[in-house]
Amino acid sequence: MKTSRMMVAGTAALAAWGIVPTAAQASPASAVTWTRQALAVHPPARTGSAMAYDAATGTVVLFGGDGTSLGSFLADTWTWNGTTWTKRHPAASPPAREDAAMAYDAATGTVVLFGGAGGPGNDTWTWNGTTWTKQLPAASPPARDDAAMAYDAATGTVVLFGGENGQYLADTWTWDGTTWTKRHPAASPPGRYGAAMAYDAATGTVVLFGGRGASSTHLADTWTWNGTTWTQQHPAASPPGRAFAAMAYDAATGTAVLFGGTGPSARYRSDTWTWG
Repeated sequence: MKTSRMMVAGTAALAAWGIVPTAAQASPASAVTWTRQALAVHPPARTGSAMAYDAATGTVVLFGGDGTSLGSFLADTWTWNGTTWTKRHPAASPPAREDAAMAYDAATGTVVLFGGAGGPGNDTWTWNGTTWTKQLPAASPPARDDAAMAYDAATGTVVLFGGENGQYLADTWTWDGTTWTKRHPAASPPGRYGAAMAYDAATGTVVLFGGRGASSTHLADTWTWNGTTWTQQHPAASPPGRAFAAMAYDAATGTAVLFGGTGPSARYRSDTWTWG
């Protein structure tokens, strides 16, 4: 089984939804630091969870993952309010899974979860702050895990790209709150899973970088989605090839920030790059 990841959507991405950080939030890096939270209640240990900021409720939502024994897929939902984790007990919930794609859909005010390993692989669920609702769209992407997904504020849709289901996928789908639509762009990134993707509010495009492609190649290409097609970018400098990097938009600097990931020979990367 491949190594699992946790995908995190940072609050910096709020600018994409029209929420501007306060001066305190945009303070210089020298004024802030990491603080380990001493918590009596917290989710059990896991990897491969899905996590996103829910702007409608002002909480971070965490779902599922792989527990302390590989293959022990989880189906629990937790919310973080800035101080405390709370285990939720929704009336309905997605089946257990890891490596699902999840993003906040500002157009509907819900968190959208799709696919993952261990579950059906092609189901769509939305979280409204209280419970999960299984969506029954007229069309849906095929089953997959490790897809890249981000909210495109310019078009008001959630964009899903790639992933894997025994093959490297290269399809693009958009979610409008009701159904998925398969897009047929004039150009598209090659098939991959584990790519990093985020909405770049400065340019009004979705940025995708890297991932693992055919023959387990660690890709180092950059692509942008403008709501209609993908365009490969050819920057003067670029991060080395990698998969499973973390990427989020930093509204304070107007750049997308990329960190880490895995490179060739299972090398774990610790470099930081900004786009924009």
